[in-house]
Amino acid sequence: MKRVLKFFGWMVGVIVIIVLCFVGFVLLKWDQKYDAPYPELAASSDSTLIARGKYLVYGPAHCAGCHNTAERSLEVDNGKDLLLIGGAEFVFEPGVIRSRNLTPDLETGIGKLTDGEVARVMRNSIGADGRPIFPLMPFQNMSDEDVVAILSYLRSQEPVNHFVKPTEYSFMGKAVLAFGLIKPEGPSGTPPKSIAIEPSEVYGKYLANSVANCVGCHSPRDLMSGEFIGPKFSRGLEFEEAPGANFITPNLTPDPETGIIADWSEDAFVARFRAGRLYEHSPMPWGSFARMTDVDLRAIYRYLMALEPVSNKVEKTQYMLEVNPVN
Repeated sequence: MKRVLKFFGWMVGVIVIIVLCFVGFVLLKWDQKYDAPYPELAASSDSTLIARGKYLVYGPAHCAGCHNTAERSLEVDNGKDLLLIGGAEFVFEPGVIRSRNLTPDLETGIGKLTDGEVARVMRNSIGADGRPIFPLMPFQNMSDEDVVAILSYLRSQEPVNHFVKPTEYSFMGKAVLAFGLIKPEGPSGTPPKSIAIEPSEVYGKYLANSVANCVGCHSPRDLMSGEFIGPKFSRGLEFEEAPGANFITPNLTPDPETGIIADWSEDAFVARFRAGRLYEHSPMPWGSFARMTDVDLRAIYRYLMALEPVSNKVEKTQYMLEVNPVN
């Protein structure tokens, strides 16, 4: 019996040491800093570029919806051009991700950051402090011209002093960072200088992957690291947007049996976006996407219809869960 107790005591001691080593490693390594070149891109006062930037910010890139408080995001969704003061909270397994104030305020916004620092966030997912940005923004391969357009619009805003608490990672989130599972992601190649704005598959691919982030929500992903874990556009994430209201993003490939838009005409696709939100808590930024031009919407449709069909059925994109009544 003494030998058994001694053995179990030894095993418990080993386990405790392993756990302490693991915790110590995470706490020492999670706050890693990264480096990458600063893109040589600068904001402009050109009115055409500023207008393009505003269109992207409030339209396909939907920056204004994410970089606002929850209440203001609803107003943006309803068509108001509110300044990007930050404050939205995205609660994932890694922690609470908070969007930053993007007005040029010197104290709480991007006023002290250089254009290169802001562009590096977009291109390489590295903050000005060297920390990696959780992969929610798909702008790594955005064209130089569009990055400059967004920079130009952001600099043209009125500065707003609005403090946003820093992002807070859970212990599991810190572990993911410590082991490099969340790390900066740069361009897949050399980003284009510019891109032709026309209703083509090429422009649609650019919008769906590098601007509007259709691929980010309509693809299977590991919510701890943000990694893609299945065929892109074949269905995606489950969102709990309100107590009892859950959504699953549908299959956007042209599979004739399971693709949600496989039998839609191009005009029907455009009309659906013009109709806006059908479900109150839908995570789709319908207000922003309703602002998109016909050219952009037709380009996305043509790209999606050219994808390889993937059979992946989603029974319901919106469903209600039973919620226990509050006494």
